[in-house]
Formats: sequence, C-alpha cells, structure tokens
Amino acid sequence: MGALSTEATRSIAARAATQEKSHPERDEIELSAVLHALSDPMRLRIVAAVADGGERSCKSIHLPVVKSTCTHHFRVLREAGLIRQRCAGTTRLNSLRREDLEYRFPGLVEAVLRAAGWVPAVSAMPVLARGAKVSAAPVLARGAEAGSCLTVSLWPATELRRRRV
Repeated sequence: MGALSTEATRSIAARAATQEKSHPERDEIELSAVLHALSDPMRLRIVAAVADGGERSCKSIHLPVVKSTCTHHFRVLREAGLIRQRCAGTTRLNSLRREDLEYRFPGLVEAVLRAAGWVPAVSAMPVLARGAKVSAAPVLARGAEAGSCLTVSLWPATELRRRRV
C-alpha cells in the first residue's frame, strides 16, 4: 500500500477537527438543560457511570438501546454541559464535568443521583466501625443482568441490606 495523498491527509485532518464536539463553557451551563438531560433514565445511568471521576468510553457503558439512541443520549448530556467528550483515536471518552457543575449548581448532581438511587460508590460505602464483621454480599448495579459484569461491595453484617449502587 502506498502513502496517503495530500488530499486524503487533509480529508482525515478535517474529519478529526470536526469530531471535536463543542461543550458549553462553565458559565453557559443552564439549569433547565441540565435538569432536562437528567430527566431520562438512560442519561441518568450514563451520568452515574461516569460519576466516579474517571473516563469511560461510550461502548463501556452498557445501555439496553440501539447505538443511534446511545449517540443521542451522549449528545444531549454533552450539550447540556454534564459530560465532556474527547476523542482518542476512534473512541470517545466521557467524563463528568463535576467541577463545573458544582460551581454552577452546588450539590445538584449528587442529590439527583441519590434521589434516583444511583449513589456514587465513594460516598455510598459506609464507614466500618473497628472490629465490625463484614459480610461479602454482592450488590448488583442497577439494571445488571445475569451473566453481565457485577459490581460487588462489602457491607457490615449489621447493615446488610439490598442497596442500589
């Protein structure tokens, strides 16, 4: 195979430039857009998945919808200012814009996730008292199916109850 022509190289560069999607600036994030984006269960699931502070690819967040619907949900979240997307090759990596959201609407994301039962793992883990007995009880992520990846948390035996994480 020969080298790419100059025109083909320009075409690839132009496509890469258009792949960088626009995100609203911190001061442009509107409460109505954020609440609208969080009103859909699938979008709420996406926000809960990226709430741990890491980056997740679109593909790693398993949603029971077709690819075009996933694309729509990620676009709504990005345009509302909830997530930041960046391209890494052919993959889009998503992260929660927690600092920007906390600056504009303090406590909103945490409150919505708690109310919906999607408690971020860091704040959901109870503090163990010294000498507390721990029971290994699997806590399935909301919407988990048999045979899928499981989220397992350890809870003290005294607080052992079904939790949504």
